[in-house]
Amino acid sequence: MAAITRPDPFLRDPTHPVKPTPLGAVVILLVLVVLSLAALVPLYWMFATSLTPSAMTVRFPPELVPSETTLDNYRAVLRQPNFWNWVKNSLIQSLSVTAVVVATASMAGYALAKLPFPGSRALFWLFILSMMLPFEAILVPLFLVVTRLGLIDTYLGLLLPLMAAPFSIFLMKQFIQTLPSELIDAARVDGASEPRIFWEVVLPLVRPGLAFLGIITFVAQWNSFVWPLVVTRSSGMRTLQVGLVLIREQEPLFFGLQMAAAMLAAVPVVVIFFAFQRYFLRGVTVGALKG
Repeated sequence: MAAITRPDPFLRDPTHPVKPTPLGAVVILLVLVVLSLAALVPLYWMFATSLTPSAMTVRFPPELVPSETTLDNYRAVLRQPNFWNWVKNSLIQSLSVTAVVVATASMAGYALAKLPFPGSRALFWLFILSMMLPFEAILVPLFLVVTRLGLIDTYLGLLLPLMAAPFSIFLMKQFIQTLPSELIDAARVDGASEPRIFWEVVLPLVRPGLAFLGIITFVAQWNSFVWPLVVTRSSGMRTLQVGLVLIREQEPLFFGLQMAAAMLAAVPVVVIFFAFQRYFLRGVTVGALKG
């Protein structure tokens, strides 16, 4: 007589996830709300301080809600001699590097994912190994190269070293690898060339990946500080993040002025995040599906 096997209570069908109880769902929701509010506290404090007169920012105990508000801090920031030059330089850096990185990483990712060639696997692992090097480890060699090329305090010196992004190639390879190879093979059977396949078949299907890569690259370049600080000399060539430090050094006790400058610097990042936040989820789940 065959033994009756009972299902293991510790094993569950992955296609039928366990749903939390109503009480568990409420607890999870409350925890998420508390964590979200905690994450917004620094942003709120920065905004409140930016609207507070400088003489009141050193008051103790501090006021959670300013009793007096003013826009003088923002006016003072906008009247800084090189403020708009800093904004222009940050936009040039962020947009130029983002455009080049998205273009080159998508092509390299397609080649590594769907066009295997001798040494492609070793090249891919070389990219992975280069990601393990912190930027500080290559900062001095990069600076020496840029100095010998005479590119200090120039846009080329500021932009070129930032356009090499191994992580971007890795990310696009993972996105493109999830595409069915049958689509590409069908296009080849129809006589499409590789550039046409890449442009008309691959790119439309990986638009979420391109958007995600563009967002994280733009935000990273907008917030970059170390390389622009090292490679630029004149105040007119500084980027906005370096300019914030200059403002803090010039006005060390004017916290309202410093917070107003920080709020203006954060506006593009906040706008981009809320406009394209759905792509962040796609970026987090990349690689979860098999190609």
